[in-house]
Amino acid sequence: MNTIKNLDLALIEAFGNQLRGELIAPSDSRYDETRKVYNGMIDKHPGLFAMCVDVADVMAAVNFGRENDLLVAIRGGGHNGGGLGLCTDGLVIDLSGLKSVRVDTSNNTVRVGGGNLWGEVDHATHPFGLAVPAGIISTTGVGGLTLGGGVGHLSRKYGLTIDNLLEADMVLADGSVVTVNKDHNTDLFWAIRGGGGNFGIVTSFKFQAHPDKTVIGGPTLFPIERTEEIMEW
Repeated sequence: MNTIKNLDLALIEAFGNQLRGELIAPSDSRYDETRKVYNGMIDKHPGLFAMCVDVADVMAAVNFGRENDLLVAIRGGGHNGGGLGLCTDGLVIDLSGLKSVRVDTSNNTVRVGGGNLWGEVDHATHPFGLAVPAGIISTTGVGGLTLGGGVGHLSRKYGLTIDNLLEADMVLADGSVVTVNKDHNTDLFWAIRGGGGNFGIVTSFKFQAHPDKTVIGGPTLFPIERTEEIMEW
């Protein structure tokens, strides 16, 4: 396994010229801020960040990592507790620039970019009285939560996040792009719905949304003198 340090600078420069997004290296003033993730205990030092802004960037980054035998990590929202969105000395493919949310009220579906956070999705669906079952923290990435299952306040009524995934666009390890759903690439569609990681990089998700505009949650407290009445109820 190679490291970024072992690569010729001209090779890295050529890679950067393929991207619409930026490359961030350890020498960059933004490096330390860029490598921060939700879990402050994670202190990994990637060799290079590819800050992707479209699917073509992701394809180029995957090809660069494969062709140069690099350790590669994929970062969406950066909430993974173990810090799997980072790697030491390798290439981080950062999806935070792949953001878009499109709500289709004709069939109550939502198309979401691979770099979106759940708070952004809720903000887009709320005016239409719709919601996708998700987690409980607004800054969680759509990708990590979905592909990990996705449990939240709406799960008992509408299922896990992954139960509401209708389709996904993915960049595979060979740099190709496929769409997976119940009719196309069905084995891969089955695999990403609970099978963990390393099947490819999801660049967009299509979810089934449900009618739900306002959820009131929190502890319910009763006066101690009403214990018998409440327990009977």
